[in-house]
Formats: sequence, C-alpha cells, structure tokens
Amino acid sequence: MAGPSAGPSPTVAIAYHSGNGHTTVLAQAVREGACDAGAAVVEVRVDTIDERQWRQLDDADAIVFGAPTYMGTASAAFHTFAQATSGRWAEQAWADKAAAGFTVSGAKSGDKLHTLQYFGVFAAQHGMHWVSLGLLPGWNSSAGSEHDLNRLGFYLGAGGQAHVDLGPEAVTKADVETARHLGARVARTARRLASTPSG
Repeated sequence: MAGPSAGPSPTVAIAYHSGNGHTTVLAQAVREGACDAGAAVVEVRVDTIDERQWRQLDDADAIVFGAPTYMGTASAAFHTFAQATSGRWAEQAWADKAAAGFTVSGAKSGDKLHTLQYFGVFAAQHGMHWVSLGLLPGWNSSAGSEHDLNRLGFYLGAGGQAHVDLGPEAVTKADVETARHLGARVARTARRLASTPSG
C-alpha cells in the first residue's frame, strides 16, 4: 500500500449514513486508508450532523460520501443531508474539493451503480472533483476469486455487499480492503489538488 507522499497533509471528511452497520464498516476502512496515506480524517454521520460537523465539511480538502443503497438509490437520510446542502451549493462553498463515494447493499449488484452516480452528480453540482476507484474489476476470470479487490466490478466508487439479515460482520474483507484503497486514493488526490497553484 502506498504511503504518504510529499505535500501538505490534507483533511478528508467522510459524510455517511449507515442503517445496519454495514456502511459504517466501509466508512472506517475509508478512514484507515486515508490515514495511511497521511490525511487527517473526520467522520460525520449525516443523520445526526451538527453545526460543528458542518464546519468540518466546509473546511475539509475532500469529502467522501457513503450510504446504503435502498430501493435503487442512497438512503433517505442521505438524501435529507444532500438537500440541506442547498445553501452551500448556491455559494459553491465546496467547489474544487475532491469527492468520492461508497455504498453497500444486500445483492451483489443491488443497483449500487445508481447510488454512486447519484453521489457523482451531487459532487458535480457542488463543483467538486470526482475521484474514481482506480481499480480494474476483480473476480472476472477463472483465475480470480471473491477475495479480489473490487470483486463487484465498480469503477465509479467502492461497492460492498452484505447479507441483509446479518450485522456488520457480514461485510467481506475484500470489500473492506477496496474501501481502504479508495480512502488512500482520495487522500493522495486531495494532496495533489492542495499542492496545485490556483489561478
């Protein structure tokens, strides 16, 4: 795993909602990856966000969005949070931050791509720079396995799968490691953006 590189230490915020704990597992992996890459990290549960946490999002160099996929999109709690950013959208307060996303559902596909696309459009509306997963798909040949990184084959962000009748322990190690990879990639990208002269 790549370590920290030269440049200012970025702050990565993880803004997420978790229903059954599965998304929390991925959020913690994103945090670990970003920390390993030299970032300072703050976690914000969007269903209980307070004014201090709003300021943390405003001050961050990158925001990684996460939510479970319910009924083909991000959870209602995340949508409520997104709508509450409309004032920041009007001011483009988050413009030029790095952004990325992760999601989890019970099925291997589970329409997770739609949730990741929703996050991407949301970030674009805020003028942010989207950071893709940056991994080729795993488990797509006879030589692959369910233990591969990006075993579910998403490019736009990190996707996880966990059985709906089980708790956080149902999130697979491969999906956790994929989310960790995303966190490190976001931190490295945020550092490069912070090192780029403006204007």
